[in-house]
Amino acid sequence: MPTRRTLLTLLSASFMTPSLVRAASPREIMWEDLIPPGVPYSEIIGEGELDEINDTWNPIYDANGVKLNEELDGAYIKMPGFIIPLDLSSEGVTDFMLVPYIGACIHVPPPPANQLVLAHTEQPWPGDRLWDAVWVIGTMRTQLQSTDLGQTGYAITADEMEIYEW
Repeated sequence: MPTRRTLLTLLSASFMTPSLVRAASPREIMWEDLIPPGVPYSEIIGEGELDEINDTWNPIYDANGVKLNEELDGAYIKMPGFIIPLDLSSEGVTDFMLVPYIGACIHVPPPPANQLVLAHTEQPWPGDRLWDAVWVIGTMRTQLQSTDLGQTGYAITADEMEIYEW
């Protein structure tokens, strides 16, 4: 027969288990969550200038375009977006930029840094699914980085990816 102490331990463990399960659930975020609280979206988009020699449009963002939401650093999140592959093999894509709308960074100007996420996944995403909107689930880091496609403000290591259902 179990002792009173054993029963109390089992009972208290059963109350803690649901909170542990909830803690492992990702926080669902959207693109506006990448902008720090108090910074309006309208203030992150800057003007730009035409580079006539290279025939490109270069965005000029003010300081709000690189302000990051530090509350997301280390957060386990789930967010939707589109894939811009940085590498593509026969197995699929493992390194990519997650962007808020289809074609971002392919067309110029790219979105500001606080609207671009550098992503890595160990499980390649199929190359024939690159035009699909996806959910990316993993740990986010705030980290300004420069790439050939634009400056990114965030990085995520994807534990899981799935098709975004509208």
